[in-house]
Amino acid sequence: MTTTPSNETSASRTYIVTGAGSGIGASTAELLRQRGETVIGVDLKGAEVEADLSTPEGRAAAAAKAVELANGSVDAVIACAGISAPIPLTVSVNYFGVTEFLEHLAPTLAKSASPRAAVVSSMASLQPNSSELVDALLADDEAAAVAVGAALADKGPEAGYLNYPSSKRALSRWVRRESITPRWAGAGIPLNAVAPGTVISPMTTQLLATEEGRAMVDSHVPMPLNYHSESVVISRLLAWLTSEENTHVTGQTIYTDGGADASLRGDNIWD
Repeated sequence: MTTTPSNETSASRTYIVTGAGSGIGASTAELLRQRGETVIGVDLKGAEVEADLSTPEGRAAAAAKAVELANGSVDAVIACAGISAPIPLTVSVNYFGVTEFLEHLAPTLAKSASPRAAVVSSMASLQPNSSELVDALLADDEAAAVAVGAALADKGPEAGYLNYPSSKRALSRWVRRESITPRWAGAGIPLNAVAPGTVISPMTTQLLATEEGRAMVDSHVPMPLNYHSESVVISRLLAWLTSEENTHVTGQTIYTDGGADASLRGDNIWD
């Protein structure tokens, strides 16, 4: 286990990237490949590993296949897969599809000389959420979490939307809790999250296509610095967090949001 990068870095590190078929995951996989890294993508289709991360069986199978393709040697994992639908499937993919997948890979990751892990949270983690749902997620009770999410969805789209910010709030809290445990810090693995603001991607294209949609988005996620971002902006930060250069940043959710967090919360982070 090393805590500082060596003077001679390997020609290629091996990355596993979930959600590699579109959006931030696709741009991250492309960026890493352009830099000469080896990338094993995971997605429902069109990736080296085709798997459904919404189920326990899918997560386990995806992790096992990715390790097989990596010949048992993995240097970094970047979990980008996620959805924003107002349904309980969102909590299964966004939370358990990240946390359980990473837990399956942690033993293999720990064998690397410079292991790293990062996940995609969201600026939505700061939005109103369901404390009941967040608690169920952090208790690792998927059945209970899905039941709460379904009850929210039954109340209509507005209540159903809480599945999304709740899943991201829980994910950021999981990163903070887990980052300092023997599994991660004890194995020399920095574990972090990035929280994008509004990203131009397939997930947001329709919403941002109209003036009304843009106004609604911007009222909830004001971005005074450079406005909406391209996916690659998030990818660059993910790449650094999982590079050999990052030896001490861990447990953080870094808001890559054009100033939305600062605009909405001000000094509240100190409360």
